[in-house]
Formats: sequence, C-alpha cells, structure tokens
Amino acid sequence: MAAIYSLYIINKSGGLIFYKDYGSAGRMDTNDSLRLASLWHSMHAISQQLSPVAGCSGIELLEADTFDLHCFQSLTGTKIFVVSEPGTLYMEALLKHIYELYTDYVLKNPFYEMEMPIRCELFDINLSQAIQKDRVALLGR
Repeated sequence: MAAIYSLYIINKSGGLIFYKDYGSAGRMDTNDSLRLASLWHSMHAISQQLSPVAGCSGIELLEADTFDLHCFQSLTGTKIFVVSEPGTLYMEALLKHIYELYTDYVLKNPFYEMEMPIRCELFDINLSQAIQKDRVALLGR
C-alpha cells in the first residue's frame, strides 16, 4: 500500500493547478478533485480567521480514520497538500521538498503562465522521483 494517496497544488485564488493520484483505490474524477481543492482552500481560509491563536496560518494536518491530509502553504499563498495513510511521518519535509521542485521547475520555466495548470515534464519526473524516494525511506524506517 502506498504511503501517499494523492497530491494537490492550489493557487492563491483556490484553483487547482496540479493533481496527481498515487493510490489505486478510490480514484476521483476531475470534478471531484476540483471540488476537493476548492473546499480545502475555503476551510483553510476560514480556519485562519476563526483560530483563537493570533497569526495562525491555517490547518496543517487533518487526521481521519482512513487518511491524513498534510498541508503546506507558501508565503505567496500557494498550497500543496498530500493525502496519505494515517500516521505517515515526515510529511512536512516532503511538502517543503515538493515546493522546492515547484519553484525550480515550474516557476522558473519561461513558458509557464502564473496561476495556470502545471504542464512541465521536468517537474513531473522530479516529483515522481521524490515520491518514490519517500516511499523507499518509509519502508526502511
């Protein structure tokens, strides 16, 4: 069973710009993935406003019985979130690494238009390698 089920990248406006499914069960169609991204963006924004803690950056981890949802928000408002097996550790480091890949291969790509869906082969290749390395590392722990 894969440690990571799926990966989403949401732009600062709440639009889904990247989605990758790594699990074999429970695949979502395009409309469902768009709805989930929009819902998460809204929940994240509401949690920032309702938090009793000043300077709260929003929900970073949502734990459920069958999955965990880990979120990283950049200073520009881009959100990267991963749906993984419950109890999966070290997701913060993986999310930061994915953000580094995003900045290196997507944002520095002269053909990429900001806020648009990501279509970058080098990003896809390096992302697959990072996810595979993370899976191998989890098996060794």
